[in-house]
Amino acid sequence: MNWPAIAFDWNQIRAFLATVEEGSFSAAARALGQTQPTLSRQISALEDALGLTLFERGHRSMALTEPGRALLEPVRAMAEAATRISLTASGQSSQIAGRVTLTATDSMAMHVLPPVLLKLRQLAPEIELDIIASNDVRDLTRREADISIRHARPEQGELIGRLLCQTRACLYASPDFLDRHGRPKSAADLARYDFIGFDRDERFLAALQGIGLPLTERNFKLHTASGPVMNELIRNGLGIGVLTEEFAALNPGLERVLPGLPVIEVPVWLVTHRELHTSRRIRLVFDLLAQELARPEPA
Repeated sequence: MNWPAIAFDWNQIRAFLATVEEGSFSAAARALGQTQPTLSRQISALEDALGLTLFERGHRSMALTEPGRALLEPVRAMAEAATRISLTASGQSSQIAGRVTLTATDSMAMHVLPPVLLKLRQLAPEIELDIIASNDVRDLTRREADISIRHARPEQGELIGRLLCQTRACLYASPDFLDRHGRPKSAADLARYDFIGFDRDERFLAALQGIGLPLTERNFKLHTASGPVMNELIRNGLGIGVLTEEFAALNPGLERVLPGLPVIEVPVWLVTHRELHTSRRIRLVFDLLAQELARPEPA
């Protein structure tokens, strides 16, 4: 091993990669929780250590040089190796204390998780839990979260998941909206109604078409990626929307549209990284969530 050849600082490499990935020095500094002058000094120190110019710096722009582009692949490999080191170290932790990051949809974080987290606080008061309430699918392989509750089966081989349950989603509208536009008598009638879309996701429209609704993108005058916002838009008479039965029950003023339509099956998966599953604190949180959130499939 040529030890003198690898004398540069990992923090400098991380600053370089963050700048490339985030697109600017200022964005990279924010992502790393640093000031821009500190990040700039790290990159300059890396350039001095390597004897290379990595960025062409303009008054309002920056661009990778050819040497900078040549470094990208090995630098990304270093970042992946550093992530694996962190995963392995976390997986070996035997303490029932420390931080665990959990990501779930905003609706689930608001309405389902609080009583479960109260039990966790009583069971393991030294665990610090960070809740990321987002409908974005966080990348567990890159440590963006330790545990994820999501509606899709994990496909990466290094992830492990447990299917907690199959919940059901249906069409809902406010009585005021249906009074103004009339109550549809059949699925074919829905072609003339306004709908509220979920995050401009093509899979959302495909799911509705899959239960026999003759809808196109023209039916969707509003879109949102937030479950609570979806609920409020429906409640205020802005269109027909899709809610799971559990969340619709929190707002009894809503009316189910065409109850005879097939329901949309929505799986709920609990996911973590295979190595993190050996961490006692992450295993404890994972198992408690599995115990409290799992329920029999609906009849």
